[in-house]
Amino acid sequence: MKTKIFFLCLIVLIFSSCKQDYSISKIEGKRLEINDSIKADNTVDAFIKPYRDKVNKDLDSTLAFAVDTYSKTDGELNTAIGNFMADALYEMTNPVFKSRTGKDIDLVLLNHGGIRSIISKGNITSRTAYEVMPFDNTVVVTTLKGEQIKELLTYLASRKRAHPIAGLQVILNADGSINRALIKGSEIDYNKTYYVATSDYLYNGGDRMSFLKSKDSLYDLDYKIRNLLIDYFKKIDTLRPTIDDRFIQLKDK
Repeated sequence: MKTKIFFLCLIVLIFSSCKQDYSISKIEGKRLEINDSIKADNTVDAFIKPYRDKVNKDLDSTLAFAVDTYSKTDGELNTAIGNFMADALYEMTNPVFKSRTGKDIDLVLLNHGGIRSIISKGNITSRTAYEVMPFDNTVVVTTLKGEQIKELLTYLASRKRAHPIAGLQVILNADGSINRALIKGSEIDYNKTYYVATSDYLYNGGDRMSFLKSKDSLYDLDYKIRNLLIDYFKKIDTLRPTIDDRFIQLKDK
């Protein structure tokens, strides 16, 4: 028994003597800059080059021609580039939506801030679409009832910004109040449900468009806005959008 106790004490003593306390006393770091002074790895560059050349060729192939330069700052409440985007979205997605549901899209709503570049006069390429819409936003169709349509109109009237719209006409009085609003040329029936095409970003509350959140059905078309722009460019020969009367404000007499 005494022998066992002796060995136990000896083991405890050995482990106790081996135990040490460690603590961090100093941390040092060095900043490594990534700049032009770093030499390229020729082996890696040679490996990537064929893929890079193929991507650039695809991006820079001419799809259409723009007769002028278009910017989102060119108009007050609607712009040529914004009108083009909203109209293109309707034209390219309505057939998809109708084939799946038997219904037509009633109106399109995008956001002014989502237009990230101008379209320059001259050749239009896939790169143009990537510059205008660099995000992976997809098209969704939400169902809005009368109260939500009223919120949509109030939002447009209060913001007074050239958010791209199609299928909808909004006329403001000189004081900013709504004079008239039409959907597809007809007076709005606030007892009806309308199908509104927009982006998944806006549907989820982007740009404070919380009214787009559907209480009923939501249709995800799985179609990136950038891709539909490319498809639209391939479909047309010449791009010549205009500023029109889809969203205007009357002047004082």
